[in-house]
Parts: sequence; structure tokens; C-alpha cells
Amino acid sequence: MSHQHALSAPQTPARALRRDAQRNRDAIVAAARKAFAEQGLDASLEGVAREAGVAIGTLYRHFPRRLDLVEELFTAKFTELLAAAEEAAAMDDAWEGFCHYLERLCELQACDRAFNDLASARLPLHALGRGMFERAQELGAQIFHNAQQQGALRADVTPEDLAFVVWSQAGIIQATRAVAPNAWRRHLHLLLDAFRAQCAHELPEPPLTPRQFGQTLISLECPEQECADCQEES
Repeated sequence: MSHQHALSAPQTPARALRRDAQRNRDAIVAAARKAFAEQGLDASLEGVAREAGVAIGTLYRHFPRRLDLVEELFTAKFTELLAAAEEAAAMDDAWEGFCHYLERLCELQACDRAFNDLASARLPLHALGRGMFERAQELGAQIFHNAQQQGALRADVTPEDLAFVVWSQAGIIQATRAVAPNAWRRHLHLLLDAFRAQCAHELPEPPLTPRQFGQTLISLECPEQECADCQEES
């Protein structure tokens, strides 16, 4: 699946869909939600169409690109995440807000394989809508700095360090999904204890720089790192 194109901005249709067309669209979305949650972002669109009881051409008339369907499915998910971030940023106890936000993020990862793919950078982050991404960045930074200012979050932690929570949880969730679907929660709280200021010890390595962090995202999108585009970016 190509990850090179950003999602288009949502468009308001000029007129409402006919009843049968709306029924087909609803069936496609419902089938895609189930398939993507179970199989991830690479779920077969032919399988989605078959489950929805429509021809593949009908699916493509409603969603010309896979990313259009991804946007339809996950705008609501990211809206839910932003609501949790707003709530966390407003909490008087900044450590409680920090934990609440990360737990809600990991919970969304755990219940939906495709969201887990998205959270661990299987698609370019800007593809989810620039406004939503920028607002998530703002809230995440606020939650982070609130916890540090209150002295609850260790001072040597950087926002780049928090990405390791998401990446590690992605692997844990995938590995334990079938045998212990809530195992991620135990490991999240082990990680949270490591972020507490009262548990801080000197770390043997510095954090990733923003440039290193960007290079890491590129490697997640193109694991082989053999293509010319990857080499130019690095």
C-alpha cells in the first residue's frame, strides 16, 4: 500500500445520497470498520466490498482511495483521542492527566489493529488531517509540560521519549492480542513508573533529537531503508 499521499480534506456533498447509495455506503463503512480493526490498514478492500454485499466498483465510487476510507473510519477515533487529551490537559493533578492520556491512547490502540498501525506511524502523521494533528501536538505538549512543571514527570524526559511508549505498546498489543488482550495495561504502568520523577536515575544515553526522531518515523514507514527516497531523507 502506498503511503505517499495525504488524505484529502473532508468535503460536503452537494446533495444527499439516494437511499440505496447511502445504504451501500453505510454497509461499506461498517464492513471496513470490522476488517480494519481485525486485519490492520492492509485489509483487503475486495473483502470489504464482499462483506458489504457490493461490487468493488461501488466501493471505489464512494471511496476512490484507500486513504479516503481510512479517513472516514478514523476521524471519529482521533476525535475521541483529542477529547481525552482535552480532559487530561485540564486536570489539576498533572500526573493523573499524563497517565489518563497515555492510557486512553493505548486503549484505542488495543481495541483496533488499524488504529494501532496508525499510532505507530504506519502512515504519515499529516495524512490524518493537519488541523487534527497540530491540535494533538499542542495538547500532548501541554500535558507533558504540566506534569514536568508540577514535578511529577522526571525532568530529563523529552516528548520524543514518549513515542517509545506508543511503539512498544504497538508490539505488545500485537503479540498478546489473542492470548492476553489486556497485557498491554500492565506494561504501560511499568513504563509510567519509570517516568515518575521520584524514580529518576541518570540515564546512560541522551534522548533522540528531533532530527533523529524524524528519521525514525521514516524508517517505520519504509523498514527496508533501501530505496533512494529513504537515503535522501537520512
